[in-house]
Amino acid sequence: MTDENSLVLRASEISIVFGGLRAVSNFSCELHKNELIGLIGPNGAGKTTVFNMLSGIYTPTEGTITFWNRQGKQCLINKFSPAQHNLLGISRTFQNIRLFGKMSVADNVRVALHSQRSINPIDALLRTARFREDEKMMTDRVDDLLSLFKIIDKKNDLASNLPYGEQRKLEIVRALATNPSLLLLDEPAAGMNPQETIELMNLISFIREKFNLTILLIEHDMKLVMGICERIMVLDYGRVIAEGKPDEIKSNPQVIKAYLGQEALDA
Repeated sequence: MTDENSLVLRASEISIVFGGLRAVSNFSCELHKNELIGLIGPNGAGKTTVFNMLSGIYTPTEGTITFWNRQGKQCLINKFSPAQHNLLGISRTFQNIRLFGKMSVADNVRVALHSQRSINPIDALLRTARFREDEKMMTDRVDDLLSLFKIIDKKNDLASNLPYGEQRKLEIVRALATNPSLLLLDEPAAGMNPQETIELMNLISFIREKFNLTILLIEHDMKLVMGICERIMVLDYGRVIAEGKPDEIKSNPQVIKAYLGQEALDA
C-alpha cells in the first residue's frame, strides 16, 4: 500500500484524445518525494503529451491527476492552468528551449520570481520601502541561483548569446526559481555533446539533492537515463509497456523490441 505521506503526484488512468486519435491511453504513475524518474519511449509515443497533461497545458479527456504540495495538502489539478500548476509547485522545461532571447540572463530568471512577490501596485508606483526590499530580495535570489550554476558572469548577457549548453542550464535555473517541489525536464540533453551530457547528469543529481525536489525527465540519451534514474517508465503508442529499475528496463524483451534495440542486450 502506498504511503501517501511520501507522494508528490499521482496520475490515475489519464487519457487524452485529439480528433478521435487517442494519444495517451490510461497512463498511471506515482511520483514520490525526492525521486528521480525517467520517462522513455520511441518518438511519437506520447511522452511530451504526458508532460503537457501533468503541467496543465492539456486537460486529460479521462482520468485524474492529484498533487501534494510541500505542506502535504492534496489537490485535484486536472483542470488547473499552467500558471496554477506553477503556483502549486510544478515547474518544467521544454524540448525546444524557450528562453526570452532578447532579455538578459538575469531577467530571464527574474521573470520566474514574480509569482513570489509580496508587493502591491501601490508599492510599485510609489517605490515604497517594501518595494525596495522586495526588489533587493529578487536581485539577491537571481544572483544566488546564477552563482550556484556558475553563470553569474553572464548575468547581463542576452540569453540568446549564451552557448547552447548554458542556455539549457539557464532554462533549468529559471524553472527552479519558482521554487518547485516537482520538476519536469523534457529532453534536457537534446543537442548536447558528450561532455555537456556528463555535466548535465551531475547537474541533475545535484539539483535533486540541493533543492530537495522530485524530478521526472524525458530523455533519449540512454546513458544519461540509465546512469541517474532510480526508476524508469516506458511508453509506446501512448501506453505504459514497462516500469522498473534501470537494469530491469534494460533487459525487458518488450522494451528492447519497442525501443532500445538489440544493442541493449550487448551493452
